[in-house]
Amino acid sequence: MSTAPLLSHALTGRRIVIAVDRRSEELAAALERHGASVEVAPAMSTVPHIDDASLLERTRELIARPPQVAVALTGVGFRGWIEAADAAGLGEDLRTAMSDSLILARGPKARGAVQQAGLTTGWAATSEVSAEVGERLLEEDLHGKRVAVQHHGSGSDGLDELLDRHGADVVSLTVYRWGPSRDPEAVVRSVIAASAGEVDAVVFTAAPGASRWLEEAERAGALAGIAEQAAAGHLTFAAVGPVTAGPLRERGLPVLMAERGRMGSLVRGVVQHFDTGSGTAGEEDR
Repeated sequence: MSTAPLLSHALTGRRIVIAVDRRSEELAAALERHGASVEVAPAMSTVPHIDDASLLERTRELIARPPQVAVALTGVGFRGWIEAADAAGLGEDLRTAMSDSLILARGPKARGAVQQAGLTTGWAATSEVSAEVGERLLEEDLHGKRVAVQHHGSGSDGLDELLDRHGADVVSLTVYRWGPSRDPEAVVRSVIAASAGEVDAVVFTAAPGASRWLEEAERAGALAGIAEQAAAGHLTFAAVGPVTAGPLRERGLPVLMAERGRMGSLVRGVVQHFDTGSGTAGEEDR
């Protein structure tokens, strides 16, 4: 339990499951400061591999032959790439190599990471969906152009294949990957508790984590009960953005979504949802 003073009692008596690995302690502390009882049950883990030799090799390739276009798909991934380059003594050379690149970002978190690195974003997707990034890329003449793509953890966004088909020279970079849960028993307990009506909210910040949590619920025979609790307004699902909300919506589950796609906005949305006593979660699906 956080020792910081309470900001409000909006979540007092509420049991909230955080199905998040990255920054879970920060998110838990933020919710606890509004009185919540928080349990961390990440369905997937973030596996960093910033020391991966292939990442540094491709970074050196980009320094030697700078990209005309670069794509930042996640804030944590782009920051991790810059940190890896800095640790290897390549950071300043990489920034110089990308200083004239057209940098496209998939949403505000990726754009913020680009700016934090001292670089300029030429365009940012409003939907935070890779398909929108792909549409913007096709507005460029890609034939023969060198394009660096920093992928998210699952790496299944289809951008490399799209760029290949249009004649680009693609340099693909993956800074972290999704791994198995660090506490699978906690995940099982969380889905069973949610099905039994013992959980008020489940919070997600990544689509792969949301998918895996739902898969674990199905495996445990708890998915039908979870859907019933959500439909009755007894269980709220909260997601940091439309991409994260996707797996939940695909199963017909209502989602409370952060307005700005940031963790602070996600916390505020959860606090306001319970503080105002607003109707069912379905009415918050926007």
